[in-house]
Amino acid sequence: MSDFSLTSYVTDHKSIHLVGIGGVSMSALAELLLHLGAKITGSDRTESPVTDKLEALGVKITYAHLPENVEGADLVIRTAAVHDDNPEIARAHELGIPVIERAQAWGSIMLAYRNAICVSGTHGKTTTTSMLTLIGMQCGIDPTVMVGSNLPAIGGTLRIGAHDCFIAESCEYTNSFLSFHPTVAVVLNVDADHLDFFKDIDDIIHSFHRFCELVPETGALVVNADSANARKAVEGIDRTCITFGSTPNADVYPENITDRHGYYSFDVMHNGKKYTHVDLSVPGRHNMLNALASCGVCIFLGLDPEAAAAGLNQFTGSARRFQLTGRMANGAMVVDDYAHHPTEMEATLRTAQEMDYDRIICVFQPHTYSRTVALLPEFIHALGLCDKAILADIYAAREKNTFGISSKDIADALDGAEYYDSFDKIEARLREIAQPGDLILTMGAGNVNEIGTAIVEDK
Repeated sequence: MSDFSLTSYVTDHKSIHLVGIGGVSMSALAELLLHLGAKITGSDRTESPVTDKLEALGVKITYAHLPENVEGADLVIRTAAVHDDNPEIARAHELGIPVIERAQAWGSIMLAYRNAICVSGTHGKTTTTSMLTLIGMQCGIDPTVMVGSNLPAIGGTLRIGAHDCFIAESCEYTNSFLSFHPTVAVVLNVDADHLDFFKDIDDIIHSFHRFCELVPETGALVVNADSANARKAVEGIDRTCITFGSTPNADVYPENITDRHGYYSFDVMHNGKKYTHVDLSVPGRHNMLNALASCGVCIFLGLDPEAAAAGLNQFTGSARRFQLTGRMANGAMVVDDYAHHPTEMEATLRTAQEMDYDRIICVFQPHTYSRTVALLPEFIHALGLCDKAILADIYAAREKNTFGISSKDIADALDGAEYYDSFDKIEARLREIAQPGDLILTMGAGNVNEIGTAIVEDK
């Protein structure tokens, strides 16, 4: 059902039920389908600010997975975490109600847009999607946007715009982006991750290759020339290909770079000619590359260079991406970052090193046992970039610890690192050791940000 069409369900105002409606992507999908004219119901395990918002819009939500929830629905959409043994899915199958996955629904929606810009990569998807959103708004193309983290500029994770341009964060996990319909596919990087699903790096490269093959002949690929795996992913695909990177070997590259305590200004060059000048309002060299990727999309779409630069300059970050949490009572700064893969962690810690802090104390919460086992040496190497590492327990997410792995294994391999089995103990230890001039960096994709919120006095 990969080419499933939602059109008739929307135009005929049919009833669509979303299982797992409280998730970031599912709630955005529910809001967009409601706006387009469908009747929406949903279910989830717990109430949240996201579900409160949907209920205020008139969506009926049940906070339990009950078979009767789907009765009367014309279509059921499920999140990837919901399987056939779910009572609602089982009942939908009994009643002959079509069931599709979230990614298929997003893919069907994209077909209504002239341009569908799908931003993929192991790291940087949320930031680059957000940058392109600000550019699109500045250029006046009124984009519809689906992004994976709260973007203050649009007041959440969804922006409903016109039908000319759809900008979508596109995740490779469980091959979900293969249900999308990109006219422009951005490949920021390709690293080993999600090895609970993919067999190995070659399997991941193959998935990205299949994603890029979805682009029509009139479309384009925007690819990181600095990433050997990204280049490999697009080999043999006969499409317009715009490369970006740190050197003139790429089509789009920076010149006249200045670095002010981690914040980069640079000229964006395109095939030897200046495209525009950018002053970034988010720190880190990796964000310079994300900006170059965004400019590659702008060049293909023929967007105004100065408006593109203005959009990039206006981007001040999205939730949990080097986001300031606040100050401790003694003046130590607390910042939170979603990095949970060693490559992301290294980029974030190198950004922190470029800033004027006396010490970097990193509180890291690994995300999933399978990732921790698969990338253990890389995690140890990345955390070696901070002055002191404090390890929290692994955030299990969808897994059980059948691997016999612990965060203590990382701490034991690092000089001066410490492991604690509760957030309370970590908070107490931070209050004990933090000094003025320190950066306390909470890092991970779980709930480690709660530690930062607990220890700050001045939010």
